Amino acid sequence: MLKQRIITAAILLPVAIIGFFLLHGLAFAIFIGLVVALGAWEWARLAGFAGQPVRIAYAALVVVLLAVLYQLPALAPWLLALAVLWWLAATYLVLTYPQSSRLWGGSAGSLVIGLAILLPSWQALVVLKQWPLGNWLILAVMILVWAADIGAYFSGKTFGKRKLAPQVSPGKSWEGLIGGLLTSLLITLAVGIYRGWSVRELVLALLGAAVVVLISVIGDLTESMFKRSSGIKDSSQLLPGHGGVMDRIDSLTAAIPIFAVLLWLAGWGVL
Repeated sequence: MLKQRIITAAILLPVAIIGFFLLHGLAFAIFIGLVVALGAWEWARLAGFAGQPVRIAYAALVVVLLAVLYQLPALAPWLLALAVLWWLAATYLVLTYPQSSRLWGGSAGSLVIGLAILLPSWQALVVLKQWPLGNWLILAVMILVWAADIGAYFSGKTFGKRKLAPQVSPGKSWEGLIGGLLTSLLITLAVGIYRGWSVRELVLALLGAAVVVLISVIGDLTESMFKRSSGIKDSSQLLPGHGGVMDRIDSLTAAIPIFAVLLWLAGWGVL
């Protein structure tokens, strides 16, 4: 398993670097769109559709919607506002699972939820790419989420006792959450000191980082919730040793749109 994970990571890393940081404009939108389409194909399975025709059709629908969004950039603010509303709702669904499963609207409703997860994340990346220091912004949100994941893993493994969401993901603990949050906040603090941010800027950055990390956990737990409901361990086996695409990007689908909204509120870019 470890060998598989290393080989897969070695192949994906240069592809990800080229796609995220060297592509621009339409090429970047298409690259991210391909990733999102694969996520959509997996999500249809989580929604209860095991057959390939429905899964492929759902992925195709997502591709069409992405093309429409690319042609209508004025929809970006509305889509990011939808993301904020959805992740607030998702927080409630996660905290009240399994009772909340009756609110999903069945398999069809779960497909709609997939759109609320996947479309804004694509839109947010396209928006971030166009803003000043776009590549650095994308790297920053990824580092925040990955650092939180690493910090949560080690602190949870060392100190974890109290379950965070036992009905959704029994392996996660409050200690892990706190450890992951502190890891990301320390990185944010170090960057702020190095860059010479004012006290106000530093406080806002720390608050923003905390919000992004916490919502990334909701993103992770949301996918776990649907996998548990469907009796599925991994979203797919597209990435040997790593599971599926959604297993790799679940936290980012929540973190990236919220990160973009917070930057917009801070006056960084224009929507």
